[in-house]
Amino acid sequence: MLRDVVTINESLCDGCGLCVPACAEGALQIIDGKARLVADNLCDGLGACLGHCPKGAIKVEKREAGVFDEAAVRSRVQGMAGDVVVPNVSHSGRLALSLAGLGRERRDVEVASVCAGLRSLGVSQDGDLSGGEDCCAEGGVASELAHWPVQLQLLPSSAPVLRGAKLLIAADCAPIALAEFHSRLLRDHAIAIACPKLGDRDSYIEKLARIFAENSLERVRVARMEVPCCAGLTRLVLEAHERVQSTISVSEVVVSTRGEVISDARIA
Repeated sequence: MLRDVVTINESLCDGCGLCVPACAEGALQIIDGKARLVADNLCDGLGACLGHCPKGAIKVEKREAGVFDEAAVRSRVQGMAGDVVVPNVSHSGRLALSLAGLGRERRDVEVASVCAGLRSLGVSQDGDLSGGEDCCAEGGVASELAHWPVQLQLLPSSAPVLRGAKLLIAADCAPIALAEFHSRLLRDHAIAIACPKLGDRDSYIEKLARIFAENSLERVRVARMEVPCCAGLTRLVLEAHERVQSTISVSEVVVSTRGEVISDARIA
């Protein structure tokens, strides 16, 4: 069929890897020093990766390609669960992208020119959260986000940032509704974002159970919306918590659709 699919100009691509974590479908991979499309059926053609390429090597073109396969994407993303792309500031002040997979060789790629905002997303070598440089403009508010990725299904259960961390598990809508989300909830926390209505329940529970079992978390905090379907996120967390017989304390923050915190209490 004729449809939109990304294409990569290898002569322009420098293999920086910034496009890889920008593709939620896992369709891009660094192979032999160049970004490549793994398979046509993994690309939805929306081009979310385009703005992350500093060389302008990625474009969307209409061509003959297999139909976009959501099942193949889910399988691909789950298979990549052991990989993490973490922006980290090197001693030279250049950004190093570290691609570390379970049982795979670590590769560091230095990028000479990247968005300065990424410098605040560093993770220290001992796994602690570190804010890095304050990149906000004068009078602005600094982000409290200190690691990447943040989606639950993309965040490896073995990520160093989780070791001994205060973990915030947030519904997708909570950061949008709560104006002081960063200062009130995210500060000093690792974060995993999920939607109980849009994601797969069993895979969420399995992932959370691994995170609880593999890391000596200091505490877990759930931030969800007041709408009934969002209560499912808390149930997922509690089920995973019970499955591994965790003793980690769990609290729940409920946010109204008007952006107000209407409850904040320990639940386990």
